[in-house]
Amino acid sequence: IRAVDLSPFLTSGSCSRDTAVNQVVFPMLYTLLFFVGIFLNFLAAWIFFQIPSKSRFIIYLKNVVVADTFMTLTFPFKILRDSKLGPEYLKMFVCQVTSVIFYFTMYINIIFFGLISIDRYQKTLKPFDNVKSSNPLWVKILSVAIWTGMFLMSLPNMFLIDSTRTLKHFKCVSLKTEFGLKWHEGVNYICQIIFWSSLTTVTFCYVLITRELYNSYTRTKSKNKRGKKAVNMNVFLVLAVFFICFVPFHFARIPYTMSQTRDIFQCSLEITFFYLKETTLWLSSLNSCLDPLIYFFLCSSFRKSLFKTFKLSPFTRFTVRKKARRHHNANGNLEVTPV
Repeated sequence: IRAVDLSPFLTSGSCSRDTAVNQVVFPMLYTLLFFVGIFLNFLAAWIFFQIPSKSRFIIYLKNVVVADTFMTLTFPFKILRDSKLGPEYLKMFVCQVTSVIFYFTMYINIIFFGLISIDRYQKTLKPFDNVKSSNPLWVKILSVAIWTGMFLMSLPNMFLIDSTRTLKHFKCVSLKTEFGLKWHEGVNYICQIIFWSSLTTVTFCYVLITRELYNSYTRTKSKNKRGKKAVNMNVFLVLAVFFICFVPFHFARIPYTMSQTRDIFQCSLEITFFYLKETTLWLSSLNSCLDPLIYFFLCSSFRKSLFKTFKLSPFTRFTVRKKARRHHNANGNLEVTPV
């Protein structure tokens, strides 16, 4: 790898990103995500930690909740930095700490959703096999190993910093040492591998799950349209979150990283890559608000605990609807449709 010339990254005025979009629009969008996300994730954490960790599925989801909560807590620092409402030292803190935590938790999230898809596929093939699920110590060990591994990989990005560079208008990359730039670039490529591997796993597993369940309906000659719709919803929801939140960012991240670490692009192209990255990064942040929907639709224990906590009956609205249908059918001499 050739020596990295840091001079292009230390200029403060030739390639400025200080625009209304960056200082107003993105902070407003992240403010919206923060308030929605902090409510949903604290609620999800409160509900989940009332549920015993007796299965791989629950343990994986709890890890996702923790990752989403930490990610959401980084938003205020980005909001203050981008809107220039915070003190000068906040810029360095965001570059050195909260941005690293943001990406660290994003990939924790992605890894665990890959594991969740594998678990759901195994559960579909062997729905009554609860031997491993009843003693999930190995799952907890795996979870700790994933957090530890990702943390150790991310940690150098916090410390490979040249603190003598204190320009007023700096880019985060301008703070890194020469080895820090190389490490940053290498970690980004590893994260690309993690994402595309997880996306392939999620897509493959949910396609197989859909095929297996439809084959099951065919073998039993079931006419349960509601069950088929539920399968479609669950599969669509997980895949939609991945494709909407993560795929655009990972297409944008490679050229953006190259523009950060290599002096090969003109300023106008660097700015284009920057706004493309920021837009797709917001979509990735949106994941912290969408994951609670996945918990609700995919996890029956979460739904039951939620209804129990707020003293709601999940059957109330279905009972009312059933009575209304019976009344309508009685008056219209139609066949009663089971609910």
